[in-house]
Amino acid sequence: MAFCGGMDTLRRYVIQRLVASGLTLLGVSCIVFVMVRLLPGDPARVIAGLLASEDEVSAVRRQLGLDRALYVQYGHFLVRAVRGDLGLSARTSEPVVREIMARLPATLKLALISTLLATCLGVVSGVVAATHLYSGFDYLVSLATLFGVSMPVYWLGLILIIVFAVQLNWLPAAGADEPGSFVLPSLTLASFSVALVARMTRSTMLEVLGQEFVRTARAKGLREYTVVYHHALRNALIPIITAVGLQFGALLGGAVLTETVFGWPGMGQLLVESIFARDYPMVQGIVLIFSALFILTNFLVDLSYVFIDPRIHYN
Repeated sequence: MAFCGGMDTLRRYVIQRLVASGLTLLGVSCIVFVMVRLLPGDPARVIAGLLASEDEVSAVRRQLGLDRALYVQYGHFLVRAVRGDLGLSARTSEPVVREIMARLPATLKLALISTLLATCLGVVSGVVAATHLYSGFDYLVSLATLFGVSMPVYWLGLILIIVFAVQLNWLPAAGADEPGSFVLPSLTLASFSVALVARMTRSTMLEVLGQEFVRTARAKGLREYTVVYHHALRNALIPIITAVGLQFGALLGGAVLTETVFGWPGMGQLLVESIFARDYPMVQGIVLIFSALFILTNFLVDLSYVFIDPRIHYN
């Protein structure tokens, strides 16, 4: 009966989160719909060409539906979005969903590799720094995390290209045609996340290592490795996983600059191209997909708390 009650509670929580996620996406769609129309320039003029006549520009404007009232355009956009139709690209006349799906795997691969890299390096360095407090390695981790948080990703990407692609000729500078193409973009994208995860792991581990159950485990004569990784780290996972989940969502959006620097054929580069081309449907679709992925990531992270820590219950 307790198990059934727990499942009912979890089911109610899932339904509440789904409703909240839907409302959040609705708000995001409204904001991005208004924001793209505040961009300077006339998309009909951009698509028709600078030498096009006013009649040709007006025809393009009618074709895109830009001659209608804003609330009518937004209503049509919502109705199509609910059906999974994000419209046609004003730049290529191809379905927005098809173009996004063609670019999405490259962005997801880059974000996943960067997240795994940031998690492994960040957790290990944070744990070692916490267990060797005020040592040389601890100061080195603090300095490296400060460097990682402060470093602009586009500047770091350009430095890595100059050193490893131009000077040493070890790795490709752009593209995604070979396995080595992942190295420089992944390092660039993971630099900020490594620093954040390491700082979070260090501070959380310091708090947990000072608790009574850790002293009890040490008093029992358990090995230090068992105390640190099987007892302390397990109880420090909640904030660490939260940081990792938030960073994965942030990496999807942060990939815009990285993909532009490295010529990565993902959604970030497509978003930049669409903004310059005033491709309203494509910009709206990409931002909406980014938002949906970010919301889904946070939702999965919240659900994982129940399985990591049995003491957590959703009401």
